Amino acid sequence: MTLLLNNDDVEAVLTMPDCIAVMEDTYRELAKGAALSRTRSDSFCRTARSDALYSLKSMDGVAPKLGVGAVRINSDIITWPVEGGTERRVKVPAAPDARWVGLVLLFSTQNGEPLAIFPDGVAQRMRVGAANGLGVKYLARKNARVAGLLGSGWQAGAQAMAVCAARKIDVIRCFSPNRSNREAFAREWSGKLDVEVIAVDSPEAAFAGADVAMCATNSIDNVFFRRWLKPGLHVSAVKRPELEVAAMKACDMLVIHNNVGSPTHLFTKGVSIPEKAENKGWMLAEEIGFDTLPTLPQLIAGEVAGRTNDNQITCFLNNLGLGLQFAAVGSIVYRKAKERGLGREFPTDWFTQSVHP
Repeated sequence: MTLLLNNDDVEAVLTMPDCIAVMEDTYRELAKGAALSRTRSDSFCRTARSDALYSLKSMDGVAPKLGVGAVRINSDIITWPVEGGTERRVKVPAAPDARWVGLVLLFSTQNGEPLAIFPDGVAQRMRVGAANGLGVKYLARKNARVAGLLGSGWQAGAQAMAVCAARKIDVIRCFSPNRSNREAFAREWSGKLDVEVIAVDSPEAAFAGADVAMCATNSIDNVFFRRWLKPGLHVSAVKRPELEVAAMKACDMLVIHNNVGSPTHLFTKGVSIPEKAENKGWMLAEEIGFDTLPTLPQLIAGEVAGRTNDNQITCFLNNLGLGLQFAAVGSIVYRKAKERGLGREFPTDWFTQSVHP
């Protein structure tokens, strides 16, 4: 039988500590060549909306130790509005009933069968949070207690969960341009994490006295700058354009997620995207050398050293996601959902065939 799950099912079984643990182990496998991940690809064409493009995105990975492979697919309508003084990448809920489309397909490496199908929303959020949480675990000071956070949306919640899973955090100071959003975020996550989350009026206020500075935005422009660096700080970003190049270069240690600088981009004739324009998105920070910098899997595997003293400024840039993350996270989701009887089971032969593909 093939298990069909929804985001509520995924959220019910997937905790941040479990997510961090399975990804940590899987990254060790990746570092020694015992797991693999295909680089994300994005295909763009025009759509009915003049202010938007259609994007078909896919990525995949195989975790033999866990017995699974996974494919993550997104079918998106994307816009690039200017909000709060920065240009942002915004997915439009354009599917029927104002919904988004993203799926994870989980397969067995033993016989190839489809084990589970579930939305990518919660899994995507948690795998990003867990990667940055691992950055905190291996690079932040052991006595880190105060975190500053830019962003108050979907990804910001996962970053708050992750930093609290990696360190004993006492307070998180949150800034985003929309005051009502940041105040609502502070109320929600103060209750969920049993940590003092405070909405503040500026990035400077968020980072004042912080041990960890986190960025969790959808900006394709820089939002974190060198002037905010101080001895002992750990800087964390969920995407490449968030960090000013000068800030990255000024850090004593910079670790990236993987050595691929950007997704594979494909376009129909006459189509371009703002995040590939000069000084935007994927075109930023090319000079830092993505192909030579140490990666998070190498750090976890002990192939490169982490922080060596409390005065170092460290940085983890989650420059590009890995399809392997969905195999790792999917293995937990599938096992725990089966144990708890969640989701709906369908005959596997609905998703297999009797003719040679």
